[in-house]
Amino acid sequence: MLPNEFVDRVERMEELRALLRAVTERRVGQAIVIDSVSGMGRTALLRAFEEESMALGRARTGRIVSTQCHPGIGSGLMYGPIVDILLKLGEAQETKQRRGFRRMLSLTGQGVVRSAPEVLSAIVPGLGALFTLGREVTEASLASGSMPFDSLLPFQQGAAVRIVEALLDLVRQGPPTVILIDDIQHSDPSSLRILDQLLRRLSDEPLGVVLSHATDGAYMGGPGSVVEELLHRWATEGLIQRRTLSGLPLSAVTELVRRRHPNAPLRMAEELAESTLGHAIFVTLCLDEWSPQDGENVTLPASLSRVVEGRLRTLSEQDRELLAIGASQGDVFFSRTVAAVKRAPHDQVMERLRCIARDHQLIVPEALPGWARLEASDCYRFEHRALLGVVYAQQSAEQMRSRHARIADALAADVPQDAPLERRLEIARHLRHGGVGCLAASADAHYALARDAAMEGLSFAEAEQHCEEAIRAARDLPKQEDRDRRFIQAVELLLSMTEVRWRGQSSPSDRPDIDALAAESEAAAVRTGELGLQIRATLLRGKTLLATQGLEPSLTKLRAAVELAEEHGDLVALFVARVEYGRQISKRKLADGLAELHEAERMYAADPRLGGSDDAVLQHARNLGEMQLGITLFDSGQLEEAMTRLRRCVARLREESLQAELPIALNYLAQVQACLGAHLEAEDTLREALDFEANRGGDSGWHAYNAALLAHLYSRQPTRHTEALETIAEAWAETERTWLANLVPIVRNLYVEVLLNSADGSPLQLDQARSLAVATCVETQQSGMIRSEIAAHSLLGRILMRQGDATAAEQHARTALRILDEVGDMPALRTEEVQYHAAVVLHACGAQAEALALLDRARRKISSKAGLVVNDTLRRRFLTEVPLNRSIRDGVGVGP
Repeated sequence: MLPNEFVDRVERMEELRALLRAVTERRVGQAIVIDSVSGMGRTALLRAFEEESMALGRARTGRIVSTQCHPGIGSGLMYGPIVDILLKLGEAQETKQRRGFRRMLSLTGQGVVRSAPEVLSAIVPGLGALFTLGREVTEASLASGSMPFDSLLPFQQGAAVRIVEALLDLVRQGPPTVILIDDIQHSDPSSLRILDQLLRRLSDEPLGVVLSHATDGAYMGGPGSVVEELLHRWATEGLIQRRTLSGLPLSAVTELVRRRHPNAPLRMAEELAESTLGHAIFVTLCLDEWSPQDGENVTLPASLSRVVEGRLRTLSEQDRELLAIGASQGDVFFSRTVAAVKRAPHDQVMERLRCIARDHQLIVPEALPGWARLEASDCYRFEHRALLGVVYAQQSAEQMRSRHARIADALAADVPQDAPLERRLEIARHLRHGGVGCLAASADAHYALARDAAMEGLSFAEAEQHCEEAIRAARDLPKQEDRDRRFIQAVELLLSMTEVRWRGQSSPSDRPDIDALAAESEAAAVRTGELGLQIRATLLRGKTLLATQGLEPSLTKLRAAVELAEEHGDLVALFVARVEYGRQISKRKLADGLAELHEAERMYAADPRLGGSDDAVLQHARNLGEMQLGITLFDSGQLEEAMTRLRRCVARLREESLQAELPIALNYLAQVQACLGAHLEAEDTLREALDFEANRGGDSGWHAYNAALLAHLYSRQPTRHTEALETIAEAWAETERTWLANLVPIVRNLYVEVLLNSADGSPLQLDQARSLAVATCVETQQSGMIRSEIAAHSLLGRILMRQGDATAAEQHARTALRILDEVGDMPALRTEEVQYHAAVVLHACGAQAEALALLDRARRKISSKAGLVVNDTLRRRFLTEVPLNRSIRDGVGVGP
């Protein structure tokens, strides 16, 4: 039986039926989004579709699972609609997770609020362990200011992969399913991430998805614009079909009038359709107001505000105030909270609200939400959300602010430390709207929510939103002392979480300007006069400068952080700053990097406050420093010592619980192994790194880099060129998705080299290689990544020679040599390789004497490296089993 007031929508209803038929008949999965402004009947359409499908019987039509995203707390409630869908999917079927479902359902049914990660861990296989490990890594990250590159990102993506797979597994175990999600504009970012992955897998699953979306935004906040951008992208990619609900036609209004008022004048429907333009909520509210004595000449208001004002006029002034307070609380409101804000006896307020609900059809009783079920209070919602919006908007700006502040106080009264997330979100939302007097409390509440979202649910998108609110509140605080400390901690947390997505941009389109925030935080730290805060803020500024302005400005700031730490005498801060500076200065001058990293190693070994501590910050810095020292020794030609150190580092990291830096250490070890001719060992090392990150799931910049190195090894084997090209293409696609500024040019250059090694005369592959190398030359001009710039020019020289443009080839070969001679040996770059390939180009261009001189320099460089290898077997393999070294020894392409 359809709802009494559901009329028309014939076309949209038929589309929903067709989607259900397609899913039931095991045809391709589909997704539809129903768009409209608020009050057009989207919810009624979904409800009517669900009720019709259930009336026809699930056996024939499949299964409908519905949920709704709620305003206010919805956008911060991690995985809210996804948890609801998972519970409903698992409730009525035999699954291997049934015991977990029963436990979680019984707890939620008893009103015991469980966190989303707790529920998900009980019903998604393997997710609990991932959450636990991710929580430890995130905690270490937030304590240290950052973790190595994208170590946070794979955990979040891995969680999404597991949740989507669990959801699809439940769908496959039951009848074909259509998921309905109402008011997607109120969804939380974690759920949107799950939906994004789910939509990309619909074509192979017995599953359809229907979303409803209010195009006029969300009441009192929410990620409305973010959702709109996401919907646009899904539509552009062909993942969804968008449909719009417009006003009801005259025939539908006529039918509605006939149902509601059979004896109404014939002209009434025409006048109603004309004055409301068929807007469903307007039509309904106007019909509520009509009575027979109005006759056919009734004047119907054209705006919703006038309808609501007319209905409110029948109330006393005190009752109107109660409703305004209720509207300020939000989608649902509590009689106890209204009484507290009104400063009136609760018994009197409960009675007035009961009478309003009974006599005026403005509000209706509602069950208390789960997080408030222990509240000794009645609960109400407005009859229509549009009505709620009008009542709320009729207040003055200061009335809104003061009522939000008092609602926050009322909700926070006697709240335990482990208060449900929903209550904390509600309190934070009201503090956000509570004016100047609530700024400090708002900053603190949002900062706490940000840390919890990141650490408990790996929900970094929600955490970022809370951080941005904390920053806004702290920035607006009138007292400088309170403002600066709160601002610094919120900025540091935000930048630590977003570092993996900086993508070399100062101001991404949808995020704050990272370097401006870091500079503002640095200035705030100076105002506090606390050197400890200044060190952290200066160090963080060095990182944002590296991403936005390049290496040179970054090195200046990182060096300043070291000097501040030396002045402060803070051993821990000095150690952390020295490791970071040593890692980055290595990219400009290897000798300086070695000196800084050796000094950091000495500090760690000499002082038990460092070496004897299990502090996550120190362990993280120690791991990064040890790995960087190993690879810097390798870049400096000390191959055997580098091998020894990196093997020792890898062995230790394998025994650590977090292992966050392990993929990086394995990458460095594989580079040294390959350089020493141990190609099979290098392949095994890279596969270990790839398997390690694949088990976590999700994209990772280091996973891409390791895959690119493996592709490069394959490309040296003629029988594996196809495998090399497939692997490097996948690695580059993953690099583009993750876009770590340090790794992008390195992987791009590896792509070029694999194309060169595997081209076999293909003009198309050479053109692709040339385009990629040019892109690196352009990019590195701004980023200051000179090592990659030199390599790109060297590669362009080789490509152009293959394409027959000797003049241009010579120009790029000489450019690579000139920069290399200016800066000296560089990390991730083999000097002898640049010299040798330049010699080949110059020889082909007729500069034989220069070519032979370069060849001799390359031979001396190899001889120097070999002289530092004590182990006879390693030295022999280095000289005879590395293709480049053999070519240099034999003078291939240059001369004897």
